[in-house]
Amino acid sequence: MFRFLLVLVVVVVVVLDGVLENTVVVAFTATTPSIFSSSSSSSSDDTTIKGTTLTNNSITTTTTTRMAATTKKLICSFDDTDFSGRTIWPYTSADLNRLDNSVDTKFYDTPRLVTHIDDTAIQSLSDFYRETFTEYSRCCMKTSPNNNEMTAATTAIQQLDVLDLCSSWISHFPSTSTSTDSVENNTDNNHPKFGYGTVVGLGMNQEELEANPQLTRYLVQDLNTVPNLHAFDDASFDVVTMTVSIDYLIRPLDVVQEIYRVLKPSGRAIISFGDRCFATKAVAMWLQADPLERITIVASYFHYAQYQQEPQSQQQQDEDATTTTNITNNDIVFRWNSIECYDLKDEPQDVPKKPSMQALLSNPSLGVAWMNTAAAVQKTNNADPLFVIQAIK
Repeated sequence: MFRFLLVLVVVVVVVLDGVLENTVVVAFTATTPSIFSSSSSSSSDDTTIKGTTLTNNSITTTTTTRMAATTKKLICSFDDTDFSGRTIWPYTSADLNRLDNSVDTKFYDTPRLVTHIDDTAIQSLSDFYRETFTEYSRCCMKTSPNNNEMTAATTAIQQLDVLDLCSSWISHFPSTSTSTDSVENNTDNNHPKFGYGTVVGLGMNQEELEANPQLTRYLVQDLNTVPNLHAFDDASFDVVTMTVSIDYLIRPLDVVQEIYRVLKPSGRAIISFGDRCFATKAVAMWLQADPLERITIVASYFHYAQYQQEPQSQQQQDEDATTTTNITNNDIVFRWNSIECYDLKDEPQDVPKKPSMQALLSNPSLGVAWMNTAAAVQKTNNADPLFVIQAIK
């Protein structure tokens, strides 16, 4: 029996090795234009998996094995020069047309209690939120006029008011802690120095919103029918998020202008998107775009929202969008402090080297350890791509 199991392990290792070596991982690789930078920052909270540490002819079991540090890579910062000096809205009705133009309330009438990105992408987004929320909290503490009068424990906890647009049953926000010990000593990276105040979800399906445990209140609203946030006062939120939904908006300019209005000074707008979508509901130009073009599209929404766009008929809007002469409008409504793009997908990891046949024969369990580790690496490498456009007020 032992010989049979040993042969089985060796055969499985050899087969899996061939599968892994011949796996083609399709990833987005673009020629980086001049506006892109290579700077990156590492989150203090690493992605970990349960597994083993491999040595030449032995295995050491560990509680968690670090596969890769979760990183947010700043790949692009946008300014006016990135849009050729254009300030007039450039998109036509055809660009924002959809295969299914029926009322969205019908499409979203049935609750979908599923996730629309994979687990690795969800973790990367949650880590990005954690780091961003922590950075914003530090910024608020530094600028607070009463900071010197507050105790260390109270200054360490910044209550964030968050608006989650196109929300559903899960918002991917990181958990928080108000533990005085972890806050004062700052020894627990899993418990950042922020908490949640009001967390509002605005979405299409009441049952999904009711199931979201992170929301303190919710509002059912179709942003394609009512593209405003009139339910909220000016400067109401520290952060406004939208997860993998920007591609469905047919009036994104109005929505982004409203996002600016409801954000507090220095507040963050965080728009995440990947390569999955309901194709019949995504706008035409999104389906035709590659990842780099999608980054530019979302950033352009924030750029053009800064300028006064005169009310016009649809025909006149389409004519202005295609013109190459009258492309500027000097009426500035507001200015974003910054518009940046981040790539949240980890760098590809190398599959660990397969143990030698001699090592496998002397220790068959090493083969199982290698298979588990190699499979985990492949899962990470095959994760969904995920980008974020962050605009700071």
